[in-house]
Amino acid sequence: MTETNQLVATARESFGKGVARKLRAVGQTPAVIYGHGTDPVHISVETHPLSLIIRQANALIELDIAGKKQLVLVKDVQKDPVRQIIEHVDLVIVKKGETVEVEVPLHVAGEPFNGANALQELNTLRLSVPATAIPENVTVTVDGLEDGTQILAGAIELPTGAALLDAADALAVNIVAPRAAASDDAEGEDAAE
Repeated sequence: MTETNQLVATARESFGKGVARKLRAVGQTPAVIYGHGTDPVHISVETHPLSLIIRQANALIELDIAGKKQLVLVKDVQKDPVRQIIEHVDLVIVKKGETVEVEVPLHVAGEPFNGANALQELNTLRLSVPATAIPENVTVTVDGLEDGTQILAGAIELPTGAALLDAADALAVNIVAPRAAASDDAEGEDAAE
């Protein structure tokens, strides 16, 4: 499950490109907190710890803004396309006990039967999960599955409390025989005739 990261944030009153550029020059990243019908709150946070936190999907952060704690979820990160420097972060307020909609990475584990390949058709699953229990990923096991087996999104075991938002009949993983092996079998059958 996602752990809660902690950051100290500073409220800011100045906005604009020039101010943002100055903040980034001193190791701070501008951010905006919104949600739950509140007015947007403009803050700045230290860039290095923020960059470590946003490496994980659906990062949950407990902000300390002048002694007041605020639980937020990273919603969007804007980066410079060339230098990959974080330019701005959008954060959404979450409350303990509420559910949030997130995209969770799908991981395929195991080996299919007899040299077949597992083709992953979906990279993520859209889930509705408790805000304080967002899974890092969802794993689907393909051990021993044979050619032609299809795993649909609705058949994947989800963590407790999670609900699938994607179509249940969406193809997640397809087990197929390697192409060369399939053509070798066909040639062998032709030779036998």
